[in-house]
Amino acid sequence: MPASRTRQGTARRTPDRLGPRALNRALLARQLLLRRSKTAPLAAIEHLLGLQAQVPNAPYIALWSRLAHFQFDELAALLTARRVVRLALMRSTIHLVSAADCVTLRPLMETVLVRALRGTFGRRLSGVDLEAVAAAGRAVVEAQPRTLGELGAALSTQWPERDPEALSNAVRALVPLVQVPPRGIWGDSGVAASTSAEKWLGRRVAAKPSIGAMLLRYFGAFGPASVRDAQAWSGLTQLREVVEQLRPQLRTFTDEDGIELFDVPEAPRPSGEMDVPPRFLPEFDNVWLGHKDRARVLAAKPGRELVGSGGFMSGLVLLDGFVAGRWKVARRQRKATMAIERFSATKRDTPALAEEGLRLLRVVAAVADEHDVQI
Repeated sequence: MPASRTRQGTARRTPDRLGPRALNRALLARQLLLRRSKTAPLAAIEHLLGLQAQVPNAPYIALWSRLAHFQFDELAALLTARRVVRLALMRSTIHLVSAADCVTLRPLMETVLVRALRGTFGRRLSGVDLEAVAAAGRAVVEAQPRTLGELGAALSTQWPERDPEALSNAVRALVPLVQVPPRGIWGDSGVAASTSAEKWLGRRVAAKPSIGAMLLRYFGAFGPASVRDAQAWSGLTQLREVVEQLRPQLRTFTDEDGIELFDVPEAPRPSGEMDVPPRFLPEFDNVWLGHKDRARVLAAKPGRELVGSGGFMSGLVLLDGFVAGRWKVARRQRKATMAIERFSATKRDTPALAEEGLRLLRVVAAVADEHDVQI
């Protein structure tokens, strides 16, 4: 590896340059998508720093694609046992995380939620004592889990001149609200009723969680990655200074554009030529939302929008590790059909793609008598 000299004459190693394929394989290895892992579901969720879960069933498919022998009822059991929870975290969107990560990540993300609150409801909350709203809202949801609509209606009795939706979202930003089962239970997902994390878990959120510790875990699960990538994943800003403090613990690389990337030294970085089986990802999977630069999963523009009107996104298909199509399941009477739309005419992976799709279809539509995959 070439070396350069600082002004003091000390040798400094020039970072290795990593192309999209090398970054792709590194990401898939961290995300347990190169080979299905034997890791237990709870440990996998913690390794991945949670799973994007604004679509209630998405975490089940995310884990099915990552873990060997994963059964959907394993995740349902973790939810009902309060070992994992669903709440607004990174980017102010719903994530599924362990109870331990809930109490450390939620305080770190409060600034993200408050910024989103101000951007959406700032005018409607002008002049309101938000601390009083948060205290009143906490009392309401701790007495009984409530939907945001029910919470807003309850708060309107105290703030009758204010928008109920704005009031309930203020509580969402300022109080760690977890969505309680049956929300998020496969086949039995109810309305999004919430209570406080402290009430549900019987423990307080961390007083001084470490943002540096979170970033080290982010690089382990998503690296090598840039500061901009970490900010895009989390929704936090001004992370450069924290990363600089961590630099002695990190290894550095650059991408093809010369952007500096950071990584934990012991993390896997397999060859970009490693073979990768087809993988099915749920809507808004970690792989899609983990970076500012998506070149590591999007080899070329697919020629169509992956996120449709209203922000809806279909499940994605990875071929050779890159987004190469999308999928959805339709049910009619006792027949379930998976429709796979490919973004290219290449048919080299068709048999393996059909086989993996059929395996998934038989799980997500287990009650159907007939299963069909159409590519």
